[in-house]
Amino acid sequence: MTGIQYDASGDLNYVDPATGDTIVYNLGDIAWVLASTALVWIMIPGLGFFYSGLLRRKNALSMIWTSMIAIAVVSFQWFFWGYSLTFSDTGSKYIGNLDYFALKGVFAQPSVGSSRIPALVFCVYQLMFAAITPAIAVGAIAERGRLGPLLVFIFAWTTIVYDPIACWTWNPNGWSFILGGLDFAGGTPVHISSGTAALAISIFLGKRRGYGTTRLAYKPQNTTYVVLGTVLLWFGWFGFNGGSALSANLRAAQASFITNLAASVGGLTWMLWDYRLEKKWSTVGFCSGAIVGLVAITPASGFVGSPAAVAFGFVAGTVCNFATQLKFLAGYDDALDIFASHAIGGVVGNIMTALFAQASVAHFDGITVIPGGWFDHNWVQLGIQIADSVAGMSYSFVMTTIILWIMHYIPGLTLRVSEEDEIVGIDDAEMGELAYDYVGLEQEIQPVHLGVGATGGAREPDHHDNSGVSTTGSEKHARSSM
Repeated sequence: MTGIQYDASGDLNYVDPATGDTIVYNLGDIAWVLASTALVWIMIPGLGFFYSGLLRRKNALSMIWTSMIAIAVVSFQWFFWGYSLTFSDTGSKYIGNLDYFALKGVFAQPSVGSSRIPALVFCVYQLMFAAITPAIAVGAIAERGRLGPLLVFIFAWTTIVYDPIACWTWNPNGWSFILGGLDFAGGTPVHISSGTAALAISIFLGKRRGYGTTRLAYKPQNTTYVVLGTVLLWFGWFGFNGGSALSANLRAAQASFITNLAASVGGLTWMLWDYRLEKKWSTVGFCSGAIVGLVAITPASGFVGSPAAVAFGFVAGTVCNFATQLKFLAGYDDALDIFASHAIGGVVGNIMTALFAQASVAHFDGITVIPGGWFDHNWVQLGIQIADSVAGMSYSFVMTTIILWIMHYIPGLTLRVSEEDEIVGIDDAEMGELAYDYVGLEQEIQPVHLGVGATGGAREPDHHDNSGVSTTGSEKHARSSM
């Protein structure tokens, strides 16, 4: 007997075999969370298309591959022990235990996240957050990272970095949760952790060949892919934020509305900042701004009102736009500006949550009670949000670096490709497959294979960027977010 039955109204009833208590679940809530699961899933290949469009043609397919591989690897990791390490009922303040190893006992009992949905529904929804986080981070290997070792890295990173941060943020036993940290949908576990990991990866792998020269001053190889990726991410973010209410209620509706509003304002803001430079209406700039608006509103989406969403979009679009210059000041090669968009955007979101969070908005679900932020004169919330942000950033950077160093000294697991493979391109060198028509690409790289240029003289192979576009554009065109 499973203890599953339905009452006269059609609601799902679960009879706890241990206590005999009957727990009633609303099928509408279950349906919304499962639909949100699918929405977040579609964000992950959307991320791959976004990354792919921003790179050179010879590396385009590898970014789509990494996003799909993240889904597969983390799906197994989450089943194996990821869910248990994150959401076990009797874990510590920092990480859970193996009570739910291999999802043992994860069925129809109330979930640790909400008593309104069964544990199995909560588990599959949270899996999508666990999968997209390393997918964001590993974009930092763009154009210079080996793909095979990435399978090991994603499994290890999700276990050692994501699971503990998500535990202390969302598990009722976690230190940040107990302290009163406000993170509705993943400012620290998803965006700060992945963006900081991308910084660590970028520093560890070193600069791409030709960094600082016109060889890397290329325009995105497929702006249509950038738009497609943005559309899928924006679309899926309604499930990312709206689904985090874990119920089909007014709080979910509010989260969905302000998610769209922050993205819109963020896109307009970034685009206008870029317009001042070249007097061009940049599609890539708008898409980048929309993504950082989404990143910033993520931790606040269940706590703030609609006017605040305008401020989130404007501040994130401004701060993250200028933060793309950090890599030039610090001398690291973050090809997709993941740190500037996700880590910085996540910190912006966390701090602004402390300022704009309102107890009245959080109570839109009729259940949640919080002291609010500065709007409600809860001044200490800013310190809590900063502490959570610093902890997530520090932990992710240190642990990611340790994982990379350990892998570097294990035969076959070093992440950096050879110089020859970087010249040929990751797609051909690591996959033997290409994103585009073989004939068209053959025409582009033929002079490279012959070792001569158009005038018959010798040339370095990597002078040709295989992107199919002019290499005279400003590197600002390659600014990205996810």
